[in-house]
Amino acid sequence: MNEMNLLDELAHAEALLIEGQTDEAQDYLARLAEDAEEYVDRNCHTTSEVQWFSFPTIFERLAYRRVEGDPRELRDVGEPLDRLYNDLALAAVRNGDYDTAMEALRQAVRWNPMGCEYRLNLADLYRIAGDPNEYLALSFSVFARASDARHLVRAFVNFSEYFQVAEKPDCAAAALRAARRFGLSDSQLDAALELAAESDHDPDSVSDDEARDLLAQEGLPDGANAEVAVCLLMCASDAAALGQRDVATDLTIRARDLVGEQTCKALLALIREGDASEDAATEGVAEGVSAEGDPSTKGGDADA
Repeated sequence: MNEMNLLDELAHAEALLIEGQTDEAQDYLARLAEDAEEYVDRNCHTTSEVQWFSFPTIFERLAYRRVEGDPRELRDVGEPLDRLYNDLALAAVRNGDYDTAMEALRQAVRWNPMGCEYRLNLADLYRIAGDPNEYLALSFSVFARASDARHLVRAFVNFSEYFQVAEKPDCAAAALRAARRFGLSDSQLDAALELAAESDHDPDSVSDDEARDLLAQEGLPDGANAEVAVCLLMCASDAAALGQRDVATDLTIRARDLVGEQTCKALLALIREGDASEDAATEGVAEGVSAEGDPSTKGGDADA
């Protein structure tokens, strides 16, 4: 068992899934998970000994954190162990084995506590199982961990559905408006918006300020955390390096609107420190941090 042969085994299991051999894939992945856990228990006693499966997330490029001691305490482990369990969950769902799928996703979260996709998928299974408390808890936990705005969109959509069931149409509309504000295409959001059109939870029935106040009263954070801003700024850096200045400025303005001008500047400074080779790329992005007025005048989205 090592990084490369585990990745090869995963590729084989995923090929079985693509071919529709879900029973074979589930059995294969279950055995692979047992082998991987046995290997870690036998050989990996400290975090330095389990680096073979550590792939830092975007934010970890800025400040790579590891917890000493039990390797299961690792933060942001990433591939391939969380990928293994996510694949096992997918195979189990296709086979209608939801108990196995839920346990597999719990293990994916255990190995990658910052993996919001696993949390949201697990939340969906809890909703199917009729456990609203776990569904809401996992959806809420995304707000503190998301490194991708698409995960925040899904979390807001989840709360919109909850508010509809709870007969709070204004809050449902506010959650959809918050999700729509990111300006990202998402099938779940599109479906929710289509159902909400001209209903009592139509997001156009509330303003951005009203939505912000309603969500605050319900204990939901407005906007996003610093990690999403980092993700936007790094994309802006890439766009600037490609000469796409309008895109770079738009993304930077979005980051500024999420976390504020001073925090945005500080994050830009951290990005430069974290990877000196990207310094030139981010140089042309900083102007968007202090951009005044409507972002649409800079090539941005007024609702972003």
